[in-house]
Amino acid sequence: MNKYELALVISVKLEEEERTAALEKAKGYITRFGGTVTNVDEWGRKKLAYEIQKMKEGFYYFIQFEADATCPGQLESQLRIMEPVIRYLIVKQEA
Repeated sequence: MNKYELALVISVKLEEEERTAALEKAKGYITRFGGTVTNVDEWGRKKLAYEIQKMKEGFYYFIQFEADATCPGQLESQLRIMEPVIRYLIVKQEA
């Protein structure tokens, strides 16, 4: 099992419940593809470095998880089509 970190930026146009549902859906994808969520850091509403889809702010979440090598690719394919997600990045953490 490798350790990964998912940086997730969710749209500010959503209500609290919709943001929570999008976060839970992303965590659900991790467990569906054989991973285990170890930690979730919520950074809250932050200014984006540049405008994305006419938005200047986003809600930032950092999810640490453990999974095999196939999970990040499958997770990325699902995050790519999620409407509330405006940006994501999956990185492998060094041991």
